[in-house]
Amino acid sequence: MNNQNIFSGTIPALMTPCDADGKPDFVALVNTAKNLIQAGMDAVVYCGSMGDWPLLTDQERMTGVKALVDAGIKTIVGTGAQNTRIAVSHATHAREIGAHGLMVIPRVLSRGLSPAAQQNHFTAILEAGGPELPAVIYNSPHYGFETRADLFFKLNQQFPQLIGFKEFGGGEALSYAAENITSGDNNLTLMVGVDTQAFHGFVNCGAVGAITGVGTAMPTEILKLVDLCKQAATGNAKARRLALELNEAMSVLCTFDEGTDLVLYYKRLMVLEGNQNYQFQIYSDDKLTTSQQAHLDSQHAQFKNWWNSWEGKDA
Repeated sequence: MNNQNIFSGTIPALMTPCDADGKPDFVALVNTAKNLIQAGMDAVVYCGSMGDWPLLTDQERMTGVKALVDAGIKTIVGTGAQNTRIAVSHATHAREIGAHGLMVIPRVLSRGLSPAAQQNHFTAILEAGGPELPAVIYNSPHYGFETRADLFFKLNQQFPQLIGFKEFGGGEALSYAAENITSGDNNLTLMVGVDTQAFHGFVNCGAVGAITGVGTAMPTEILKLVDLCKQAATGNAKARRLALELNEAMSVLCTFDEGTDLVLYYKRLMVLEGNQNYQFQIYSDDKLTTSQQAHLDSQHAQFKNWWNSWEGKDA
């Protein structure tokens, strides 16, 4: 598995840029990915479109994945789908076109609370991806199912390419994954899956990678946060102080990652950061309220003023 270490980096979750009619712009998608890699990101994750996948056709999602891979971008493919058959088709497509990893999403909508159904779902996806595609399970309370240690290790024993977790469930869930699954085995990887938990994940739970939402719009700042957290995890006192300062300063912007409207917030954040390709939503009536947008805009301006005066950005 040449791509195993791909999950030890900082990886932005890509949204789908589109025109005013909601038609995806895959050229802009690739350009965004190139800019993020140039900024220092290690790879990108796409196909779920930061939660917008139900608004895209499966062919559109695959088109975006192929465009990224063809452009030479290290690409992790999310397998979110309305059923296992479609999830398997995304995993198969990822393997066939030379993608670099899978982010395996639990079964949703039907029998989502059944461990047996989830085991069969994960098995089918991992079989389709094959041993050459390293994979992490995406744990999230939004899916209504939490993969616990017993199921993870059953799957890992059968599919050693399943090497870890992207944990979205918050501090307690990250602690559980660290204590019961990923610690003590260098072949297993814990990834921070929500921006609000970067410090806790890296410093207290031994995470080695992150999949970020806010970092898609603000890569420099998130890369600095991850770097400081990794230094703090070694016991570096100055890095710990600076990491906590940056973590606190970004807290509001990061909190949007936890909510239903994260795509709306982060597309607006892309625009505020100068990327006009993200001014439209796939469904035009998906929009922030006037108050939501004003709140985001003011918090972004406040943070940028703080960042420009903060000693730690050059540390």
